[in-house]
Amino acid sequence: MPDPNVSGGTPAPGLYLGLISGTSADGIDAALVRFDDDGACRLHAGLTYPWPERLRGRLVEIGQGARVDSLDEIATLDVEVAERFAQAAMHLLSEAGVAPSEVVAIGSHGQTVRHRPAGAAHDGRHPFTWQVGDPHVIAERTGIATVADFRRRDVAAGGHGAPLLPALHNALLRSDAEDRAVLNLGGIANLTLLPTTGEVRGFDTGPANCLMDAWCLRHTGQAHDAGGALAASGQVDAALLQRLLDDAWFAAPPPKSTGREQFHLDWVDARLGGGERLEDVQATLLELSARTVAEALLSHQPTTRRVLACGGGVHNPRLLERLAAHLPDARVESTAAHGLDPDLVEAMGFAWLARQTLAGLAGNLPSVSGARGPRVLGVVHPA
Repeated sequence: MPDPNVSGGTPAPGLYLGLISGTSADGIDAALVRFDDDGACRLHAGLTYPWPERLRGRLVEIGQGARVDSLDEIATLDVEVAERFAQAAMHLLSEAGVAPSEVVAIGSHGQTVRHRPAGAAHDGRHPFTWQVGDPHVIAERTGIATVADFRRRDVAAGGHGAPLLPALHNALLRSDAEDRAVLNLGGIANLTLLPTTGEVRGFDTGPANCLMDAWCLRHTGQAHDAGGALAASGQVDAALLQRLLDDAWFAAPPPKSTGREQFHLDWVDARLGGGERLEDVQATLLELSARTVAEALLSHQPTTRRVLACGGGVHNPRLLERLAAHLPDARVESTAAHGLDPDLVEAMGFAWLARQTLAGLAGNLPSVSGARGPRVLGVVHPA
């Protein structure tokens, strides 16, 4: 959102392309967005472009804290990821019948391989966040100016570098009639709080799909629990759930953000009692996601009357059912009910952020990230 403390021009209208692969790394979401002169935007076209299984597997391993074999490996991944991002962009443009010359800019999130806003030693020293996907390569392969590296400026300014999309949520989904929340159910869950009056807030609440996906893959070979069927076949293990909830991260106040570094299968394994049925663990992990989202929302905006959900978790009816059970005074529904494809909201957000950067306007909200002030995010790599 524009801020009087950040000087900038008027954002240029036209087509912008957003690219993101989130915590789940289940594909590269690409969204082609048209912005009008008045700032209104609409999705022109979108798709999810698949990762090669080998590359996806390695990105997930590194995201969970696996050792990197060498600088050569991480540098090669940086280029490999960029190549796939560029392919996703060009595939989308081909399907949409749009020439690269018609696109003002690409906004690329990249793939997070490590997110340490409290520093590697969790002592507040040397905080960092790191996304791979060399934007020089994307610009060179597509012939389109590419804006990337959106998170690190906010972290340098004392923020978490996340969540970055509450400003977009505020522009597109806020209501004067009711307090709302936007809930992104990716690998990690995050909330944007949109009260009828007052400032926008947002923060991560913990795992959404990352633990469920990892547990399902380990025990069934499937990348995710389709429709929440495995979880629905089990029973919540109350003792295990409490051990998971006892992690101090959940009680920490906002601003806060997290990732696979915090929530991974080793974290789950350390809390298992032994002998649990796999379907009961899956049901418990789903309940953990639903309960931590609900408790965070009730704690920070109990007046919420509508929860607008996006991200892959929207396709898990069991998860939405449990969320609704924990939030009886709020309606839980997909952003699709408001004209926004739930699978592409985040990619649309990075098209919006690229537009903000080119205009010299802030992309962060200090009330969300905890940064010392509004900042222009990202670095522009000309075509």
